[in-house]
Amino acid sequence: MTAPGGLVGLVGLVGAVAQVVLVAVGSPLLAGLMRQVRARLEGRAGAGVGQAWRDLRKLSRKQAITPHGTGWVFRMAPLVLAGTALVVAAVMPLVTTRSPFDGVADLFAVAALLALGSVALALGGLDTGTAFGGMGASREVTVLALVEPTILLSVFALSVRAGSTNLGVIVTSALRNPLSVISPVSLLAAVALVVVTMAETGRIPVDNPSTHLELTMIHEAMILEYAGPDLALIEWASAMRLSVLLGLLGSLFVPWGIATAGAGPGSVALAMGLLVVKVAVLGTVLAAAEVFMAKLRLFRIPELLAGSFMLALLAVAASCFLT
Repeated sequence: MTAPGGLVGLVGLVGAVAQVVLVAVGSPLLAGLMRQVRARLEGRAGAGVGQAWRDLRKLSRKQAITPHGTGWVFRMAPLVLAGTALVVAAVMPLVTTRSPFDGVADLFAVAALLALGSVALALGGLDTGTAFGGMGASREVTVLALVEPTILLSVFALSVRAGSTNLGVIVTSALRNPLSVISPVSLLAAVALVVVTMAETGRIPVDNPSTHLELTMIHEAMILEYAGPDLALIEWASAMRLSVLLGLLGSLFVPWGIATAGAGPGSVALAMGLLVVKVAVLGTVLAAAEVFMAKLRLFRIPELLAGSFMLALLAVAASCFLT
């Protein structure tokens, strides 16, 4: 169904708002779903899909504690992490490619926003002055330095055929030429993005979100000093970052169903349902894969990320030769 010209802007605004609401509300449910999948595959009953929301509610009711000697960096880190995740959810083409923020949905801007959230959390960990905070921040920045170039190169390989680094234009190009999704370029870029998604969100084999062993933890080491509402905000923001990255994978490589220019309200509603299905399926597959994988040793992680970088570089080279 095609919307009248006067409704295009309104439909795009509704789609952008729907993206933010779905990511904000559904991210804890995604985290709960992944925990439940892992529990079932490991022979446990599990706490249920809604347990993540119950944990956030419990943390938000506790008293906020600020360690002695910390400053505004420690207090602002959770807000910056959550704020950047919400902005990325608003500008990324998850439900529609015609949102009012489409002009700023550039590959480099989105990657910079994700990096800003990670850097803010690393600075918050350093601000505590503890050994664990400094150790986690150091490891996080090391991973970040290897992850961000891979994200840029992977999506840039897809942008060559679209002629633009705007994510909305890339998704629209894939919708107009579905066969381009089934190509060596897409395969190489998809594998590279999957690896960096696991690294960026602290999943196995790069990190284990359910452990607090000082020899292995990266993300958890930075947030050991946070408590109460601040910790709830960090956990919520981390779940949102996982949702938007899985949503990005779905939009780039399974773009069908996303509302494009001239789409009506019905198309936006359909795109919302399909987004939930795509992210849920990708989250389930990721959680199931974690059961059968072991966490890598810390000094082997750069090798894995370097391998994903090479795949992204090959994707760029292939896109230049095949386009």
